[in-house]
Amino acid sequence: MTQTVSPPVDSVDDLNTDLARTYRATHRPPAELVEPDILQADIAALDANGFVVIENLITPAEAAAAKASLEALLGPVGRNAFEGFRTQRAYALLEKTRAADALVAHPRVLALIEHLVAPDPLLSACLAIRILPGEAEQMAHVDDGFYPQPRPRRALGAAAIWALDPFTAENGATSIYAGSEKWDDARQPTPADERCPVIMPAGSVLVFPGTLWHGGGANRSDASRLVLTPQYCAPWLRTQENMSLAVSPKTVAGLSDPLQRLLGYNIRPPFMGHVNGLHPKRLLEPYQGSK
Repeated sequence: MTQTVSPPVDSVDDLNTDLARTYRATHRPPAELVEPDILQADIAALDANGFVVIENLITPAEAAAAKASLEALLGPVGRNAFEGFRTQRAYALLEKTRAADALVAHPRVLALIEHLVAPDPLLSACLAIRILPGEAEQMAHVDDGFYPQPRPRRALGAAAIWALDPFTAENGATSIYAGSEKWDDARQPTPADERCPVIMPAGSVLVFPGTLWHGGGANRSDASRLVLTPQYCAPWLRTQENMSLAVSPKTVAGLSDPLQRLLGYNIRPPFMGHVNGLHPKRLLEPYQGSK
């Protein structure tokens, strides 16, 4: 039987290469899956505005199907004003439903996340949020503020907010402070700053860096507003949701390679993320057959 041999390691520089034997890197950059003109336009808008809205990225039927699957998972309303006393959430969606898979790993979104954060990011959180009628405006915040690094800086995390209901100025559309991704630590939103609701049809997605100040809007309508929001971080950082506990190996074994990588079943060269010195995909073998 021929044994697979790892690449040679003759210098420190070689440690930045893929040293795995059985589970060699299979990553294809998501940017390669997006039409170059489309990707460049997305990046240009993102860099110019600090966020980008891609309208109708999925069809109304796809948005309705995702909404139907997620609604049954939503838990009780929040425990404090930040969570929202009229807002429901569901966490660890990749363990509970396949309705989120295509949105979490959408190549056009992941290409922007890699542009903002780093290649091969991790999935930091994956939740659904439904704002019910009567909810107040959420406190403005940044999503990667829990990483204790001074601003201004490059984003350490980034988020996508998929509108499964239309976003309107009345139903709690996410609102943003344009340009706030460049603010320093001393700068926070004031009443003088314009808080702009992001208006978009169902099936659209908002992508922005974790340094952008934003918040859910007040729902003054008579209908709820549901989103799916995957959040991502650089691959050397700790995630918000503990995905290795939230999503079981049995579930992960049935997911696509891009989703497995987002959940940490990957090695960042030379060996960050190993389990007992081995590739974490070894943990999936009992559920899919050894290689």
